[in-house]
Amino acid sequence: MRTSKVNRENAEILAINAVGFLAGDETRLQRFLALSGLDLAGVSENAANPEFLAAILDYILNDEPLLIAFAESQTIEPNFVERARYELPGAAMDGV
Repeated sequence: MRTSKVNRENAEILAINAVGFLAGDETRLQRFLALSGLDLAGVSENAANPEFLAAILDYILNDEPLLIAFAESQTIEPNFVERARYELPGAAMDGV
């Protein structure tokens, strides 16, 4: 994702890319599944849900090494992930 613009659509695309990033590494995927309580079917069922996509970005943001690795894989700055998170439901500044 080579854009500096943050909007709802780019945030959703970034979160979907984050799901792919997690799924692309067995260790990352298993850790996410264990911590989230989901299985692969649950991930698939929720992949288009904006709240789920927000939770994916929250998960990435709460693990600095994971955040840095994900940002590098997307050729973006880590703070782009945080800015994108505010475009999805449930952000701390939602509605402000």
